[in-house]
Amino acid sequence: MNKAIFILLSVLISSVLFGQEKRFSSKLAIIEDRIESIAEITQEDELDYTTLLDDLGFYFDHPINLNRAKEGDLKALHLLSDIQIRNLFEHIEKNGKLLAIYELQSIKGYNLDLIRQILPFVKVNRPFDAPKLTFKDLIENGSYELISRYQRNLEEVEGFSSISDSAYAANPNSRYLGSPVRSFNRVRYKYGNKISLGVTAENDAGEEFFKGSNPNGFDFYSAHAYIRDVGRIKQLAVGDYHAQFGQGLTFWSGLGFGKSADVMSVKKNASKIRPYSSVDENIFMRGLAVTMEALDFEITGFVSQKDIDANISSLDTIDQDQVKVSSFQYTGLHRTPNEVMDKNAIGEYIYGGNIQYKSRDVNIGFTAASTNLSGEVERNLQIYNQFEFNSNENTNIGVDYNIVKRNFNFFGEFSRSANGGTASLNGALIALGEKASMSIVHRNYGKDYQSLYAEGFAEGSKVSNESGLYMGLEFKPFRKWTISTYMDQFKFPWLRYQVDAPSGGYEYLVQVAYKPSKTLRAYMRYRNETRGINEFGSDDYIPGIEWKTRENLRFDITYGVTKALKLRSRIEVARFHQPSKGYKGGYMTYQDIIYKPMDSRLSITSRFCMFDTDDYDSRIYMYESDVLYYFYIPAVYHRGLRNYLLLKYRVNRNIDLWTKLGQTYYTNRDEIGSGLNTNEGPTRTDFKVQLRIRF
Repeated sequence: MNKAIFILLSVLISSVLFGQEKRFSSKLAIIEDRIESIAEITQEDELDYTTLLDDLGFYFDHPINLNRAKEGDLKALHLLSDIQIRNLFEHIEKNGKLLAIYELQSIKGYNLDLIRQILPFVKVNRPFDAPKLTFKDLIENGSYELISRYQRNLEEVEGFSSISDSAYAANPNSRYLGSPVRSFNRVRYKYGNKISLGVTAENDAGEEFFKGSNPNGFDFYSAHAYIRDVGRIKQLAVGDYHAQFGQGLTFWSGLGFGKSADVMSVKKNASKIRPYSSVDENIFMRGLAVTMEALDFEITGFVSQKDIDANISSLDTIDQDQVKVSSFQYTGLHRTPNEVMDKNAIGEYIYGGNIQYKSRDVNIGFTAASTNLSGEVERNLQIYNQFEFNSNENTNIGVDYNIVKRNFNFFGEFSRSANGGTASLNGALIALGEKASMSIVHRNYGKDYQSLYAEGFAEGSKVSNESGLYMGLEFKPFRKWTISTYMDQFKFPWLRYQVDAPSGGYEYLVQVAYKPSKTLRAYMRYRNETRGINEFGSDDYIPGIEWKTRENLRFDITYGVTKALKLRSRIEVARFHQPSKGYKGGYMTYQDIIYKPMDSRLSITSRFCMFDTDDYDSRIYMYESDVLYYFYIPAVYHRGLRNYLLLKYRVNRNIDLWTKLGQTYYTNRDEIGSGLNTNEGPTRTDFKVQLRIRF
């Protein structure tokens, strides 16, 4: 199987690469580069960057007129700081409207590198009055999009293998209920960034379809209606949406970015209300939300009611509707009878609001949110997690601020949960002149702070039991060179999972980037993370704490051979050390070939990757190009190859067809996966096909 795939890769690549030179279809390449810079340190296999891709994709197709730009639109690019945005507005107020895009060079905080980054998403036109919306305009100038995706692994895993009736009757959870196909379908109407209407339906592999637990078809449905900037209504969402405020301590649904090589992107820019069009089945709002403008204030109210997954521990013997749950489930997988039992186990009711005072230099917000659950939460509390949320209701109240003063941008938030636990974050972005910028973030999250919807800047996965100080520096000693570095020192005042004592650690990163031209970019990066953990294999009742260190050294180069052909090469070395486990390590190297001619119907992205690491401890993460709206960041470990071929074929101006064939081949393993996701043999092959129709 793997030989056939390698032959197919070679034939398809060679048949296209040596054609005539053409221009890149640069839109997706630019957006993918931006997403990878944010995602590469997140280290999760699959995360949802749909909102970011929607924002960048929209502004690529409809560049922001800087002479009419709004603060929220510029923040949505995730490329400009509040200081740079403020300086732009002040320049226009003082000198009049911009005449050309490169006039930005005369504005403090803007240089050629930054201008080139934002250039695909902005323009400079003479201001004009926006036309009033009419029904005819909405119909004729709106965009309609239908996406349908099919994917599956080609090898049969244990969960889909045949089994005797008697064996299945004895253990119904020994096999998946549905087929190995994962499907995604979405239809959406958009009028610019003003109106969005959409319906999404999704089924994971192993979930039933139009039968059993899903008699109405798909396992998950989502729908939304959203408008913005209509009169005093800044935002209005009906159906499914995200709500995000402050720095994410009090209330934040959806993805929140953390540490990355972009050291100046540590501050969150809350969007308040956003339409939801993804497939995370738990962390979103379902109901009504509205933001209104009144003088210098924006007032937001939201309400949400939906069922969420939870592990049912018992049912009340008298009232069968009274459910007791021991934990919440966030996977969204309902493939076995046990998983189906956890689906929509309890009701979740959330209501809250935000009041924000806004001026050019000062924003101050107040947020309150209350969460009520229909079931009774009774966790199996142990010493390390005794302060976790263990009730059926919680209220969070917080105050956030954002102040821009000359070269300083101060920001932060203080929040309190119903049990008295507190969390605070304070930070600053500082422009140290034309060649250097600095970021500082201090957080102090109490061990007893509780919130089911929080995404604050943190080393751990929760906004609790952590304090730390982060300092980042971006320095441009020469025009073609950029040095980025950060240091984060953190402490965990209370116990954690697999850490039976207060602990701490540190993390630092150094990256040197060289970009001598538009066609060549190279960087070297070193990252070190050290933290405390229980001594491995200890028989002591209370094991000792030792240091666990993970180091990564990366060399990456991207070269545009022609306007249509780009090569990307990377080699990364990893080393892991824990005294009770010893030293482990390994490497990963890959070669990408990207061929995207502008006037051709076909574009190709391919990768050949080799890796060799001792085990999972020395794993290495890498971002993969994929079909539109799908984001994949796999970890490679053990020894083998990871190759893929991604094709996009433009049938006509309204229809795109994407397909991806990827395979991981291990030279030192005879089976892959664990539990019901185990398949025999050294290969795991994934296949996707996606159709997009715009009309």
